[in-house]
Amino acid sequence: MAYGFLDIARTESVKAAQAANGVGAYWDNFKGHREFSGFTAAETAFIAARDSFYMASVSDTGWPYVQHRGGPAGFLRVIDEKTLAFADFRGNRQYISLGNINANDRVALFLMDYPNRRRLKIYARAEVKDLTADPAFAEKLMTRGYKGKPERAFILHLEAFDWNCSQHITQRFTEAEIDQALTPVRARIAQLEAENKMLREKFGIVTKEPGKEEQHAS
Repeated sequence: MAYGFLDIARTESVKAAQAANGVGAYWDNFKGHREFSGFTAAETAFIAARDSFYMASVSDTGWPYVQHRGGPAGFLRVIDEKTLAFADFRGNRQYISLGNINANDRVALFLMDYPNRRRLKIYARAEVKDLTADPAFAEKLMTRGYKGKPERAFILHLEAFDWNCSQHITQRFTEAEIDQALTPVRARIAQLEAENKMLREKFGIVTKEPGKEEQHAS
């Protein structure tokens, strides 16, 4: 059966490594079906929630390069079921990914959801687009209020994608995610503090020093 992502990744040297580690026959006779034809609502929602991803490209000397891309959540846009795009904001101006893609348009992406221990991996071919040539398309990629300076767009044409298992993905949380999780805790603390204050006033309890209280008879 087809296994879209692994059909690309499973080169002869990969097959040899699998055979040497006792799993060659398993993948030779794989009975499942994991050839995803395009992004579904599940992938679209997952991608829209991401505020970063990792993109690998390969130089014309054969060396791989992995770059972290970040921005507001949803800056990586799903254009249609087989196309992604994002604005290339100015960074350190080394242009390594850009140069690699100009020589070889193949890229691989890892999209991480650390809190839920999920990972989406994507093979795609990258196209570089001048944003000034298509203002309407450029507007689709802009995020209001974000101060990054866009220099161009990368359009990613899907070749294959797959979901990884959660094994070995350590849970990590952003400041915003922690703040959201603590919202009900803060509300409960505020409620308890208000109740504590009311009871102190009711029974005439005066705090003289931290941890030491004196009760006055009414």
